[in-house]
Amino acid sequence: MKGAYTNPRFSLAMTVMLAMAAALVQAQGTRVGFYARTCPRAESIVRSAVQSHFRSNPNIAPGLLRMHFHDCFVQGCDASILIDGPNTEKTAPPNRLLRGYEVIDDAKTQLEAACPGVVSCADILTLAARDSVFLTRGINWAVPTGRRDGRVSLASDTTILPGFRESIDSQKQKFAAFGLNTQDLVALVGGHTIGTSACQLFSYRLYNFTNGGPDPTMNPAFVPQLQALCPQNGDGSSRIDLDTGSGNRFDTSFFANLRNGRGILESDQKLWTDPSTRTFVQRFLGERGSRPLNFNVEFARSMVKMSNIGVKTGTNGEIRRICSAIN
Repeated sequence: MKGAYTNPRFSLAMTVMLAMAAALVQAQGTRVGFYARTCPRAESIVRSAVQSHFRSNPNIAPGLLRMHFHDCFVQGCDASILIDGPNTEKTAPPNRLLRGYEVIDDAKTQLEAACPGVVSCADILTLAARDSVFLTRGINWAVPTGRRDGRVSLASDTTILPGFRESIDSQKQKFAAFGLNTQDLVALVGGHTIGTSACQLFSYRLYNFTNGGPDPTMNPAFVPQLQALCPQNGDGSSRIDLDTGSGNRFDTSFFANLRNGRGILESDQKLWTDPSTRTFVQRFLGERGSRPLNFNVEFARSMVKMSNIGVKTGTNGEIRRICSAIN
């Protein structure tokens, strides 16, 4: 992967991202290249750590992406999800299946050796999420940095996270509360193009969903395949790809699966059944009659917006020496 981040195929997108990032973060106090003088190797150290773990376990990529999302929606993007302890965010039901904490710890250890007390855990997580997308053949984008870490982490605050049974109206309200619109919602949920889900989060759709049958929004030919993987009263912890046929690659096949009634999570499939979100699914797929949107570019744009939710900068927050512990 050496030198991959300067690949010419991303040059136009990077130009767009840099201009957009500068406009978005002016008020928040984060900026691209924040560590250029204080820790010049910060981003390369994080990237190297993510690459190293990814080579031995590709599942850490979607894990880090989801972790960043779950962090930003609770107390803002301040690494509060990384804090250990009873009744912290990490212990809440929506976060119990997250993976990738060891990657953040590894990167932090290396950064503390190179630049003690300089790089925040919040920035490490934000950078790692970007690197995870790129490693799964998605886009690379410029990440504004300069976040500081929070001290508050409460499991009770995670109720704000969108759930796997959530209606589109409820999802839109939760996203709008953070300045994210319907397009952002569809783009960010599109991150499910990589990663897996435990059977326990969707198997109810396969058995006795309505009138003793499966969820009618599911493709009837797809149901037996899922039933074989997630048998009734089987192991709920068994995992399957959220994007059937392309679970390890960041692409638009997730949206094609929704169009074909092959969404795994109920909340995902609703992106197609609800007209207000279906139009964006169609645009990301470039369907005839719709104004096409480049999923990679729009995902990166939405990620920059999301990664500046409730950030702490300047004298706010702290720089944790150990990401799992409050200083």
